[in-house]
Amino acid sequence: MHAPPLKPSPEVISARENGRPVVALESTIIAHGMPHPRNLETARRLEDEVRALGAAPATIAVVEGEILIGLEDGQLERLARSGAAAKLSRADLAVAAATGGTGATTVAATMICASLAGIGVMATGGIGGVHRGAETTFDISADLRELARTPVTVVAAGAKAVLDLPKTLESLETLGVPVIGYRTDEFPAFWSRSSGLPAPLRLDEAEDIAAAHAMRGRLGIPGGQLVANPIPPADEIPADEIGPIIEEALSEAEGVAGKDVTPLLLRRVLELTGGRSLMANVALVMSNARLAAEIARHLSQS
Repeated sequence: MHAPPLKPSPEVISARENGRPVVALESTIIAHGMPHPRNLETARRLEDEVRALGAAPATIAVVEGEILIGLEDGQLERLARSGAAAKLSRADLAVAAATGGTGATTVAATMICASLAGIGVMATGGIGGVHRGAETTFDISADLRELARTPVTVVAAGAKAVLDLPKTLESLETLGVPVIGYRTDEFPAFWSRSSGLPAPLRLDEAEDIAAAHAMRGRLGIPGGQLVANPIPPADEIPADEIGPIIEEALSEAEGVAGKDVTPLLLRRVLELTGGRSLMANVALVMSNARLAAEIARHLSQS
């Protein structure tokens, strides 16, 4: 059987050779989550945050059929400017790799590639989940099932707030995914620290999160962990403020389905907040990258 077409960057190769931890970063935030040039600026800052804590960043994407485990700066810039990269999840990843396609990886696809590359921790902004109205549309992100099957710890500011958060949490519980509030008893709501929903588990130290990840492997329990890291207090948009804006964006997006829903909603919320949601998004993903690097450091020592 042929090995998967993984191509690690020189930085990732060097980190492996020198025993340094590696943190996977998803690339849809670059290609689909933010406008240019903010997407490129954010991607570069994310990588620098990881490096500052002694880990190597591995932004993952598929370029001309190769699964790149870590992007060099020129590749990062081309992805940020392209505007034509596919949005790749579990269903699309193999087709893109087999046909020479180019695309940015979602949480699910990034987890798959990270696991193949031996990377146990990744950072993102917010995971996908159960969309509002899913009881009739059945629109549920592949991220949830990926968390139940692929052994990667995902650091996120909860699930994207445009989703049905109670149903998302319920689905994660049904799938047996540990949802760990980092220094919080409440599940965060992406732009807001508060969702009104309890976090099923709480851990206050990165070392303990790494230990739990390692213990799952020792016990033979499949799947990863979701670490819910609230947005820093100074950067949040309170739930009572962002809530009506989300409702307005949802009402305008009626009839849109599939992969187009979340990018459309995020763009509309960006417009309705006058750009404030983008600033919050940048702040939370930076915070997640820092925590992921700390977890990866402890995991490499376990």
